[in-house]
Amino acid sequence: MNQERIFKVLLGPHITEKAAVVADEKNQYVFKVAADATKPEIKAAVEALFEVTVTGVNTVNVKGKTKRTARGIGRRKGFRKAYVAVAEGQEIDFAGAE
Repeated sequence: MNQERIFKVLLGPHITEKAAVVADEKNQYVFKVAADATKPEIKAAVEALFEVTVTGVNTVNVKGKTKRTARGIGRRKGFRKAYVAVAEGQEIDFAGAE
């Protein structure tokens, strides 16, 4: 996988309460990823960018919600997220404070 694709696969971390619980209990981290990203691409991108060993990748397609506004009914965008499990004893620091 070329360097340009690595940066286009991961769109950013998905930080929520559920993501924090999963990170503490199962040593997994949640990322928003490109809609066309495959599991091997996600694994390679995380290993290259964060220098960790990835043991597993699970993906979820999140559908956009329908919302009612003053102008009528609108729809939020859907996105794809990936739960990435890293090896025991390793962690990813999103803050970058070393």
